[in-house]
Amino acid sequence: MADVARLAGVSHQTVSRVLNEHPNVRPETRDRVLAAIEELAYRRNFSARALVTSRTQTLGVVAFDTTLFGPASTLYGIEQAAREAGYFVSIVSLKTITRETVREALDYLSAQSVDGYIVLAPQHAAIEAILDLPAGLPVVAVEGPNAGDVPIVAVDQAGGGALATQYLLDLGHRTVWHIGGPADWLEADARVRGWESALTAAGAPVPPPIRGDWSPRSGYQAGAELVARARAEPGLITAIFVGNDQMALGALRALREAGIRVPDDVSVVGFDDIPEAEFFPPPLTTVTQDFTEVGRRSMRMLLTQLERAPLPPDTLRDIVPARLAIRSSTAPFSH
Repeated sequence: MADVARLAGVSHQTVSRVLNEHPNVRPETRDRVLAAIEELAYRRNFSARALVTSRTQTLGVVAFDTTLFGPASTLYGIEQAAREAGYFVSIVSLKTITRETVREALDYLSAQSVDGYIVLAPQHAAIEAILDLPAGLPVVAVEGPNAGDVPIVAVDQAGGGALATQYLLDLGHRTVWHIGGPADWLEADARVRGWESALTAAGAPVPPPIRGDWSPRSGYQAGAELVARARAEPGLITAIFVGNDQMALGALRALREAGIRVPDDVSVVGFDDIPEAEFFPPPLTTVTQDFTEVGRRSMRMLLTQLERAPLPPDTLRDIVPARLAIRSSTAPFSH
């Protein structure tokens, strides 16, 4: 840094301000410093920086099942937000969430001297693990349960389920059937609650939900079960809310193979708005989650803790709204 300062004709404090993107640097000075950095091929020594600041500018993330669209997109949103804030991310991906596996992951990240932790906690088993976190640990749980004083950032899953269901009811459907995700997933249960609450508030019948495992195959099997019921009682099923888009893809195939037209005979709504959803046959109406906003809010909440600023109790749970992307898999009910 001293070499850069000497070549640019500025102080090392000015070089530091440029590196940290401080706004109070004149454009011509910034250009001169950046040119010197480029000429000298300067790279920051983060080990030396950590000795001075007691910060490694690295965050630890404990994740689970990042092969699925939701967790993978949440992780990507966190990584982008961390990079924008000047942090690197070290990730531990778990096969199962238990008190032991989470503690082992935290110990591993602690050995890397990370500044703070973000835990993606989408399953009921995460409750025990989160409650067991050491007091005073700078941590944020994403998509986690209400767990003591641990700050949480989550998409409004129940609100999204209610939004999808109410939209179908507003199209004139008498009720809405539901293909839900696995019972051990918090998001799946929240979407079921939202679906059920919307039906109950409207005085509509609440049919028994069918559970899948998030995969297209399980959606196909659930769709085939609904097809059998529809054949036994024509007109019984005119609207289906599916817990994620992959299962919706399978359900759409089951309906198509049975000669049931979407949306002429049955309207279908999914959840997640995966990139392929608008190219499904037909393009899928679905609930959109703002994973980028989840990343930003998680970082903001964690950085507040790193600055030793207390989080007011009413800010410990930050909920990101869901919204509906309307496409051609839904239509007004025709009696």
